[in-house]
Amino acid sequence: MSKGLTKRPGARIPLQKIVVRLAQVFSITAVLLIAFIILTAGSANTLMKTEKTPVLNIPSNILPPYSPTSFKSFDKQTILSGWFFKTSDPISTIIVVHGTDSNRMPFNVETVDLVQDFLEAGYNVFLFDQRNSGESEGMTTGYGYMEWKDVIGAIDHVRKISVTTDVILYGIGSGCSSSLIAADKLPESGETEKEYSAEINELAFDGSYIAGFILDSPAKMSDDYVRPIVESEFVMGFITQYSVPYAIRISAGESENLNLASEIARTSVPVCILYGDRDIFIKTSLIDQIVSERIRLHPNNTTSEKFSGAGYVESYTINPQRYREIVREFLNSHFE
Repeated sequence: MSKGLTKRPGARIPLQKIVVRLAQVFSITAVLLIAFIILTAGSANTLMKTEKTPVLNIPSNILPPYSPTSFKSFDKQTILSGWFFKTSDPISTIIVVHGTDSNRMPFNVETVDLVQDFLEAGYNVFLFDQRNSGESEGMTTGYGYMEWKDVIGAIDHVRKISVTTDVILYGIGSGCSSSLIAADKLPESGETEKEYSAEINELAFDGSYIAGFILDSPAKMSDDYVRPIVESEFVMGFITQYSVPYAIRISAGESENLNLASEIARTSVPVCILYGDRDIFIKTSLIDQIVSERIRLHPNNTTSEKFSGAGYVESYTINPQRYREIVREFLNSHFE
C-alpha cells in the first residue's frame, strides 16, 4: 500500500478544512438568526396592526346623559375620543381602560349597567377609546406599551373637565397593563430620588391623583398579554413567544417587561381584583398568586373575587349581578 494513501492515527485536519467547516456553521447560524428576526418582526407587526373595533350604535335613550369629548394622548400626537358621564357632587371619577380588540364599551351594551351603577353610587365615569380602537386615532396597537400614554392623557383630561380631586382606574384585560404602566410612570407624591422626563414633570398631577384600581384579569408581567397570542396563533410561536413582546416594546419605545404583580402588591391605594377560575390565557393560578400577595401586604384595602366558570375577561359575562355587586361593595367600603 502506498504511503500517500495511509492516514496516520492522530493526524491533524488541514487548516483549510477547519475554515470551511466553521464557515458552514456560521452560515447556517446566520441564516437561522435572520429567519428568527424576520419571523419575530413579522409577527410583531401583525399584532400591532390589529383592526379597530367599532363602537356599537347604542340608542340615546339607553345611555345615561353624557358629553362627547376628545383629547390628546400624552404623546401630544394622537387624538382620542370619549364620553364623560357626570353626577352631582361626585366622590371621584372612574376611568374605564379597555383592553386590546375592544373599545370604550368593553362589555358592549351591558357596559351601560356598570356606568349607571357608578353614577348612582356618586361617581363620574369616563369611557374612552385608546389608540387604534373605536373612534380614536392611531394605526398601531401596543398592548399597554403605547396605551399608557393614552391613560395619562385621559387622567389629565378628566382633571380639567371634572370637579373631582382624584380618579379610579378600572382596567380590563390589557387595560390593566395600560393603567399600571401609567401609574408606574408617574412620580409618587414628594418623590425626589427617581428621575423623570421633562414631560412627566410638567404634568399638574402625580401618582397620588390615582385613588384606587379596579382590575379585571390582571397579568403577572406586562408581556403576558402578548405571549399567549404568539404561542397559540403564530408559526413557530413556541420559539418567538418571548422575542415578539420584546419587539413590540422596542417599537413602542419601551424596554421594560414591567412586573405588574409587584406594582399591584406595592401600591397602598385600594385595589379590587376580578378574574375567572378557568383563565387559560393569563392563567388563574398566576392571578391567585397576585391576589394572595396583595392580601398579605394590604389586607384591609384589597377586594377580590374569582368567578366560577369564567375565562379571560369573562367574569362580567358569566355573572354580571355578582360582578356589579362586588364592585359596588368595593367602592362603598373604600371611597365614601
